[in-house]
Amino acid sequence: MSRMETLTTPLLQVEHLTKRYGTRIGCADVSFDLWPGEVLGIVGESGSGKSTLLSCLAGHLTPDAGRVIFDTRDGPRDVLAMGEPERRRLSRSDWAFVHQNPRDGLRMGVTAGGNVGERLMAVGARHYGDIRAKATDWLGRVEIAAERIDDRPSAFSGGMQQRLQIARNLVTGPRLVFMDEPTGGLDVSVQARLLDLLRGLVREMGLSAIIVTHDLAVVRLLADRLMVMKGGHVVESGLTDQVLDDPQHAYTQLLVSSVLQV
Repeated sequence: MSRMETLTTPLLQVEHLTKRYGTRIGCADVSFDLWPGEVLGIVGESGSGKSTLLSCLAGHLTPDAGRVIFDTRDGPRDVLAMGEPERRRLSRSDWAFVHQNPRDGLRMGVTAGGNVGERLMAVGARHYGDIRAKATDWLGRVEIAAERIDDRPSAFSGGMQQRLQIARNLVTGPRLVFMDEPTGGLDVSVQARLLDLLRGLVREMGLSAIIVTHDLAVVRLLADRLMVMKGGHVVESGLTDQVLDDPQHAYTQLLVSSVLQV
C-alpha cells in the first residue's frame, strides 16, 4: 500500500451500526470514520448508548445490523464477518481495550511483569529475558517502579492498577485502543495524573483511540473529535473544542451547561 493510499484510508469505518435489546435501542444507525492517529470521544449520560456502541465496535457484543471495517495489515476487512480465531488475533495484536475497572483487564493472580509479558507472549514473544526487560521498560513508562515487577496487582492502588492495565494493553503497539471510562472511579488527583500519562502515550505512539466517558474534561484533553449520544442516537458530532464551545443540539447544550454549573 502506498503512502498516499494510507493517508486516504480510514483506520476504522463504521456503517449503520445498530443494536437492540428487545424493544429498547442500544445504539441506532451509527456511522463514522476514524483516521490513523485520531482520538474520538463519545459522550452522553448513562443509558445514552455509548457503552453499547463501544462493546459492538470492540466485538464484545454482536450488533443487529451494520459493518465495522478495519484497515488490517492485509487491507480493509469487515470485523463482524471474521471468524472468532481471527478476531481474537486482532484483539491481541492491533486492538486493545482499557476497562473502567482495571480488575476486568488484568490477571489479578499474576505478577505485574507477568501481566505485561502475557500480552507479548500472545503475539509470539518467547525469550524470557527479552519479555522481562520489555515489561520492566513499560512499567517505567506508566510510572510503576521496576522493583514492583514481581508484585501482584492486588498490592497496587486503583490508579496503579489502571496504569498497569494500560501497560499491558500498549506493550504490543496496537493501532487502535478502545477505552471505557478510563478515569472513572479514581480520585481527582489520580485522574489528572492518569490523563497526563494517557495524553503523552497517545501522542508519542501515534495511537488511534475511541474513548467513552461521561466526563467532558477527559474528552477536552484527549479527543480530537467528539460524538454526543442520546437514546442510542448520535445527536451531534464535530471537532471537540467546536462541539464543547459552541454546542448546537439542545442535549449537548444541556450537558455542557451542567458541567459549567458544577
